[in-house]
Amino acid sequence: MTLVAPAVAERFRPGQFVALAVGGEHTGRLVRRCLAVYEVKPDYGGTVEVVFDHRGSRDPGTGWLAGRRARDMVDVVGPLGRPFRLPRDPVNCLLVGGGPGAAALFALADTLRRRECRVHFLLGGRSAPAVFGARSARRIGDSATVVTEDGSLGDTGTVRDVLPRVIEESAADVVYACGPTGLLRSVSAVATEYGLPSQVSVEEFLQQTGACGVGLCMTCVLPIIGDDGVTRMARACTDGLVMRGDRVRWGDLGTIPLDALGAPRALGGGL
Repeated sequence: MTLVAPAVAERFRPGQFVALAVGGEHTGRLVRRCLAVYEVKPDYGGTVEVVFDHRGSRDPGTGWLAGRRARDMVDVVGPLGRPFRLPRDPVNCLLVGGGPGAAALFALADTLRRRECRVHFLLGGRSAPAVFGARSARRIGDSATVVTEDGSLGDTGTVRDVLPRVIEESAADVVYACGPTGLLRSVSAVATEYGLPSQVSVEEFLQQTGACGVGLCMTCVLPIIGDDGVTRMARACTDGLVMRGDRVRWGDLGTIPLDALGAPRALGGGL
């Protein structure tokens, strides 16, 4: 979907997202849809492009968005969240994506290329239709590897299966990842094994848990390990979307670990 939003396009940095109201002004659907930005064009009327999965009856909100036509008005807030952190010097960057979530990688790739970084893509999905941006990745990347679980496009297997090989072949210095939460968890673990920094966009987690996109509802919190080793609950929308992959406690998503700072303590013993 292409939105004419000059103020958003002017301020956008790769990794940020927008929050769209759905259902029209008289709807009862209050939860905004938080979508990462695929591309902005400040010089062409200030357009912002987003990519989303139309889930049909499973999500009437995305169904409503899919039904919009040219010149329809959409209530959008953005750009929101923290962007990807960029390398100071030219390095080899590996961009890993799964499904429609991979859309956020392409604005990042453009910025990295302008910084004279080498950009390598690894894109995956269950089948060929589930892989987003394979042609664009091959066009703009220094290399592009595609993998599908059913072998209908590229290699057969999962991103986790081929990631070690791609890291070695690309001589990656840093890994960026967007897509399903399970993919982010795997990418973070492999990057850590290779001693590489990883940055991940927790867009899917925010879409599943968030309601506002601006930090007010406190429904999108996840446990993050700080520089001091202490776990704190961070908001995916305002402290992310981009997180350090090695700092996310992936096994504790959806919970408040008892050792997290400020976590509620169970009452024990007598009064």
